[in-house]
Amino acid sequence: MEDILLVNIGQLLQIDRGSGPALRGRQMAELPYLADAYLFIQDGRIADFGPMAELDAQKMEGFHARGKRAINCSGRLVMPAFVDSHTHLVFAGERSAEFVQKIQGATYAQIAAGGGGILNTVKKTRATTERELFDMSIPRIWAAMEHGTATFEIKSGYGLNLQDELKMLRVARSLGQLSHATVRTTLLAAHALPPEFKNQKDKYVDHVVREIIPAAASEGLADFVDVFCETAFFSTDDTGRIIEAGLKHGLPAKIHANQLNRSGGVQVATQMGALSADHLESVGQEEIDLLAQHPNTLPTLLPGAAFFLRMDYPPARQMIDAGLALVLASDFNPGSAHNFNLQNIFTLACVPMRMSPNEALNALTFNAACALKLQGELGSIDRGKLANLFITQPMSSIDYIPYAWGQNHVWRTCLKGYWT
Repeated sequence: MEDILLVNIGQLLQIDRGSGPALRGRQMAELPYLADAYLFIQDGRIADFGPMAELDAQKMEGFHARGKRAINCSGRLVMPAFVDSHTHLVFAGERSAEFVQKIQGATYAQIAAGGGGILNTVKKTRATTERELFDMSIPRIWAAMEHGTATFEIKSGYGLNLQDELKMLRVARSLGQLSHATVRTTLLAAHALPPEFKNQKDKYVDHVVREIIPAAASEGLADFVDVFCETAFFSTDDTGRIIEAGLKHGLPAKIHANQLNRSGGVQVATQMGALSADHLESVGQEEIDLLAQHPNTLPTLLPGAAFFLRMDYPPARQMIDAGLALVLASDFNPGSAHNFNLQNIFTLACVPMRMSPNEALNALTFNAACALKLQGELGSIDRGKLANLFITQPMSSIDYIPYAWGQNHVWRTCLKGYWT
């Protein structure tokens, strides 16, 4: 790590946000920035920034005299790095055969009923050692970093037993330590019913509540708990039990809600104070009104999954107009959203979901940090926050990122002062 001065920044975006709360409704269209700017990184944090006109020759001479390095941004944009608040980044194997089944018309539920889907990955992940699983996962996080993501929430959920759920969480923790990325981990033991508990869902929920959650909490491996609250998976009653157990062990909830059906996921998430309700492809006015009445539960939209499964997209425009604080994330996973690139999510947010580029950037940075309780540390350009940011390729404004999709618009990514 070295102290760095960035000079000749064309636009320094997302400045002076402070530490919350999340941006709501019309606020999401606001994007404070500074033109023709400099930014100083010291000890892995943002030490100072301001107009280039204030960076006089004396300051520059003093900077160079201390042996510091400067990067000339040559008019490029600088912005906080993306925050991916919903991923399943740790897993073994791949499911391209199921991709073909989907093309041929098979539904998510049909593939799962045939032994595919989540249980396909569970079988492969259980058969993989912790070191092998780490070696499979680290290239994914490096590639995502090169595309501008510096913060990751990583879920378990492909172990579905005590040993392998903890194995996944240990790998996720190790990924953050080695890569310099900021990683938060989520226990998703209630992702599907494992084969050894077939037709014994209550018994498996007991196992999650009494054994897996306490073990993950006592070993300090999880920051949050999650449940796939969905028809044919886990009911609202199951979800409530698991959330309550997580809270008893200091683990706030993040809920898979209303992906395939209006399953009551939003209702239980808001009732029990979940930090976020994620997916929301299947919502109506009732759910939108509930989220408006419970501003501490952040709606997290995952358009990559809707795209890949050919589902209706969440009604982002309606949600913003109702005053909600939206978050965007990748849902990177081996089955329904095998894409870690949040620049692609940026485009999906703007085109089928009709969010403006400013709204989408806020949902991928500051609001996403709020969904992980990290807005005091990252998600915006503020003095004292972690230097998690990236420098773009030459462009006139952020509008170019979703417009010229399929390209990597990141020139350099900085993670706590370390550069890709």
